[in-house]
Amino acid sequence: MTLLRALILLLALAAPAAAQQPVLNVYNWTDYIDPQAIEGFQRETGIRVRYDVFDSLETLEGKLSAGRSGYDVIVPTSEPSFARLARAGALRPLDRAAIPNWGNQDPALLAQVASSDPGNRFGAIYLWGTIGMGLRADRIRALAPDAPLDSLDLILKPENAARIARCGIAIMDSGIDIIPSVLRWLGKDPNSADAADQRAAEAALLAIRPHVRAIIPSSAITDALAQGEYCAVLTYSGDVVQARARAEAAGRDSGLTYAQPRQGAQVWFDMLAIPADAPNPEAAQRFIDYMLRPEVIAGVTNLVRYPNAVPASRQHLRPEVAADPNVYPSPEAVARAFTVAAPGPAAERARARSWSRFKAGR
Repeated sequence: MTLLRALILLLALAAPAAAQQPVLNVYNWTDYIDPQAIEGFQRETGIRVRYDVFDSLETLEGKLSAGRSGYDVIVPTSEPSFARLARAGALRPLDRAAIPNWGNQDPALLAQVASSDPGNRFGAIYLWGTIGMGLRADRIRALAPDAPLDSLDLILKPENAARIARCGIAIMDSGIDIIPSVLRWLGKDPNSADAADQRAAEAALLAIRPHVRAIIPSSAITDALAQGEYCAVLTYSGDVVQARARAEAAGRDSGLTYAQPRQGAQVWFDMLAIPADAPNPEAAQRFIDYMLRPEVIAGVTNLVRYPNAVPASRQHLRPEVAADPNVYPSPEAVARAFTVAAPGPAAERARARSWSRFKAGR
């Protein structure tokens, strides 16, 4: 063997060692992780994390529906996306023996998620929260002194929306999330598949469309709120809390508050799940186990301001986060809250058409 051939052989043997570093492919919501958690997992396991983000459930489901997404861990919301993916066989059952920290989760919260995932077979709870209103009370009061700040009447009654339109109304672009709240406000079942109920929800949305400045992803709402662009938004709880924190960090007094509607707020759970065709499911389970450590998931809650499902994490939370009722709602607020189920195919199509007409304003 010549010296040149020997050198080539040595390089060929060495190259795969670097190239074969295991990779974990994660697909999560925008602005929804503590970078130190990723760094800590990589450092501890030697597994490199490739981290991609989405900004709506529609985007996530579109990516998964095509198959062979290449992702090992995804973070769908319990209803409807997670439940729908589980029923379709698109998720891999978790091996709890490979997730020793599974037992760190609150049994009461797991019981709520079991309506979407019987037996809690396919997912661990990542974070949870509610859907409600982000408000700039000072700006609203300047335009409508008697407007209700604890009710969806503020945004969904056209006469109120017209009065405060000048200071900016925004609604997150997710019919999956918004339409159940509108049905609840109308006094109807948030899970209703009745065509008349759907028409009523659509009519309510179209009635306020002229007064809504923006229908945008929740991530965009967070940035805009932090910069003072809107006075009333309908979005996820953590978006508002994050926006307030960003404004304060920039030295601005945002005056932002989050309000759970007195009609009841929708509670949702974002789940750590593994696609059925995940290329590296063993690494995925190690990642889920890592994220369920109290100190790790506490770091996420401290940064993104959404509650987690690990009670032991409370001792690792910053005091102002642990005591914030916008992060951890009061028992009274939780009692008024509701969860939703995935609509059937016909109702789902009807909701999608209604949402498209609402965005188009016709």
